[in-house]
Amino acid sequence: MNSDDLGCFIHIVDSLSLSAASRTTGIPKSSLSRALLRLEEVIGAKLFERSPQALRLTEAGRMLLPYARRVMDDLNEAKAALDGVTGQPRGILRINAAMTFALGLVAPMLPDFLKRFPELYVHFDTENRVVDFARENVDIAIRIGALPSSDLIARKLGHIALWPCASPAYLAQRGPLDTPAHLTNHVLLGWTDRPTIWRFQDAQKHEHRIPVPVGSVVPEPAVLQVLLEHGAGIGRLPDFLARPAIERGTLVRVLPTFTTETVEAHAVYAAHRSLSSKIRVFIDALRMHLLQQTEAQTGDDKPR
Repeated sequence: MNSDDLGCFIHIVDSLSLSAASRTTGIPKSSLSRALLRLEEVIGAKLFERSPQALRLTEAGRMLLPYARRVMDDLNEAKAALDGVTGQPRGILRINAAMTFALGLVAPMLPDFLKRFPELYVHFDTENRVVDFARENVDIAIRIGALPSSDLIARKLGHIALWPCASPAYLAQRGPLDTPAHLTNHVLLGWTDRPTIWRFQDAQKHEHRIPVPVGSVVPEPAVLQVLLEHGAGIGRLPDFLARPAIERGTLVRVLPTFTTETVEAHAVYAAHRSLSSKIRVFIDALRMHLLQQTEAQTGDDKPR
């Protein structure tokens, strides 16, 4: 019984169709179909009931599934152990990160990372969703902000500052801001439809708390950036996203002499995958990238 065929079987089960499994894995549909036929020939039974609408597991398929998952988990653990012996990460590293963070946080460090580890390949999933590590073939997920309780392992990467920004045209029309209290006279755009507090700290370490009314809500920072650049108002952006726009002159940082809030960035992976060398070197590289960005900021910008 071929482990690659077992892996294809699991992908088909999780995706509910050959076409969806092909899109998810990048494996041609014809190759998945041949893998399934080989596995059925070895098992001596049909694993799926085929219909134009969907594939459904047969009783034989339902019996095989937990064993197949166990075999693949054991194989992944063995590969992780061997990586630790050889010291050379290899294979495919599957990463889940929301588009904004994939684009602004992860992608800039990947070219150098892949040059350092030429036997390692990256598959990116940029859908902002909850990852089921037990069912999906994802090695690591990048998460920003507070983490819900779970049995996943989280490695802290660093801090990301939230910078309030606006376009030069908006500020020219509405006037400059000298203190956080002046924000109440402006159009504020948030990430959530719940009441939010923006916190600032002045040079004397006094905290200023500004309630943000529920108005326009833009949960995707990359979309919020476009709205801000076109004069929609003032909104908070992750520093790694705001900095290039400020350097281009399309955005201005509002209240730059005040220290703003920070959020934590984490790399999350399933306990059963263990800390394989490919996950370890990726976390180390991403952590160093974040640290270099932080050190490039002025003292007032550094995380508290």
